[in-house]
Amino acid sequence: MSRGNGAEGGRLDDAARAGWLYYVAGNTQDEIARKLGVSRQSAQRLVSLAMTAGLIKVRLDHPIARCMELGAALGDRFGLAQSIVVPSDPDAPDLIRGVAIAAAGEIARVLSSTEPKIIGMGTGRALRAAIEEVPRMDCPHHQIVSLLGNMMQDGSATPFNATIRLAEHVGARHYPMPLPVLARSAEERALLHAQEPVRNTLELCRRADIVFVGIGSMDETAPLLKDGFVRLDEMRALRKAGAAGEITAWVYDAEGRVLPDLLGNRVNSAPLLGGAERPVVGIAAGASKVPAIHGALRGGLIQGLVTDEATAEAVLKRD
Repeated sequence: MSRGNGAEGGRLDDAARAGWLYYVAGNTQDEIARKLGVSRQSAQRLVSLAMTAGLIKVRLDHPIARCMELGAALGDRFGLAQSIVVPSDPDAPDLIRGVAIAAAGEIARVLSSTEPKIIGMGTGRALRAAIEEVPRMDCPHHQIVSLLGNMMQDGSATPFNATIRLAEHVGARHYPMPLPVLARSAEERALLHAQEPVRNTLELCRRADIVFVGIGSMDETAPLLKDGFVRLDEMRALRKAGAAGEITAWVYDAEGRVLPDLLGNRVNSAPLLGGAERPVVGIAAGASKVPAIHGALRGGLIQGLVTDEATAEAVLKRD
């Protein structure tokens, strides 16, 4: 066995051999100990030294490796507490099931806590799809609260509401927002928010431990437009004012600054208050969502993101 230059060089030689045997040849530590003529404890230390000394460079040859790199890049660039990127399907770029499954895992992780949690929920197609992937659980100690109204102006239920569906799925107490998404005026909004049930719900939103939201685009596919909350002329006015995206009906520009002068004084939703102790996790993917996701990240409106590979790459290219 070659000993290199001195005792230290010899030890690194042994560490390199141990590292090769473990990471490349797939030997157990007992097998390494036998082949190198050392104790099992010494073999374990040599394998550890191979890694800490930088002798081993690990390359994960799997599509998920690129996703992990993108997740780390998003986290570093935007200071995210969590960033999950799933593989994209080139033949179905708008498919959100992979994102939904990954988001469902995060929601289930929160729900699995034995400590009571208040979980705020937004709305949207991706978020609703994630709820459908959450496994059946028994969570009566948690509270699930809606961040925005669950009614249309005519009194019908809003599409893609996630709060009630999740609560039914996991047996948790839930608190819907008994309001339309948008008030007709600032005065009506003030009257609605003065009602005791609404005040209580908004206070629960403020105390949420974690929040999950969808992220809406501001083009012809915008949920606010497609679901009938704003008219086409209002959408055009929002875009002219620089609107880039929307979260729970709060519209913001490319820097993540909420635009208060257009819809802001009519929005019945809880304020967008995220942070280290109350992270807001965005769930969104697709080319049309890239400007909205990028704006939300730039403005710190979200502290976590679940998306797909193609979307993550496009978001990073914009910055």
